[in-house]
Amino acid sequence: MWHAYWDGRTAEARERLILQYVPLVKYVVGRLAISLPHFLTSEDVISYGVVGLIDAVERYKPGRNVKFSTYAIARIRGSIIDELRSLDWVPRQVRKQAREIEQAMSRLDQELGRPATERELASSMGLTVDKLQQALFDSSAATISINRMVDADSSDRSSQVMPELADDKALDPLDYSERMELSHALAQAIGQLSTREQQVLSLYYVEELNLREIGQVLEVSESRVCQLHTKAILRLRTILQRAIRGETDEDEAGERQPAEVG
Repeated sequence: MWHAYWDGRTAEARERLILQYVPLVKYVVGRLAISLPHFLTSEDVISYGVVGLIDAVERYKPGRNVKFSTYAIARIRGSIIDELRSLDWVPRQVRKQAREIEQAMSRLDQELGRPATERELASSMGLTVDKLQQALFDSSAATISINRMVDADSSDRSSQVMPELADDKALDPLDYSERMELSHALAQAIGQLSTREQQVLSLYYVEELNLREIGQVLEVSESRVCQLHTKAILRLRTILQRAIRGETDEDEAGERQPAEVG
């Protein structure tokens, strides 16, 4: 089909290719479910992704050192995210709520010297556990995915969306070193999460399971997976921000120790 398309560039050949790869769009939509606004249907998001798929088919050239599926997934994700940004669909109150949870979590984690439980976090914010979990679910769309924490060259939209798909050979030594340093910091930060949060991130980003599949593995609902993912991302952001500022839990704990008397 690719040779037929490249030889004639006919609309019919292009349509056959698009239909062949539509499952890639459905795959990407399933993977993005954690951060999609609740008022959008899957059909809406699939239509955004198809635009990216068409773009990928038209731009992909023979002789590339990357498989079409890899190239197309980045374009599909980019198309969906661009459309969501244009909708400006995250209410200001939801963003404010996500920041408040993140700040409370950072403060409490440092005070306890370990990841705070949801009961402890809810108590510190004056909420019930149910209300905290609902807030985490609502805030899922306002969080940043791990894929965007380790960002790539801003001139390439596909590498912004999925930097792990960017060609390392194209990086100069300094860029490569910085990326490896960020990856190392991220790995250390993940090690400070709770076991359940690490499980969710591993199943989602490494095993590439969707919400429903993760829920089946952990024996929880899809909405609970969404809550756990949001909590993990908020906690990761606070850990990475402290690392960037050069702070450590040990340093801050030392500052909080009262002076010895006598």
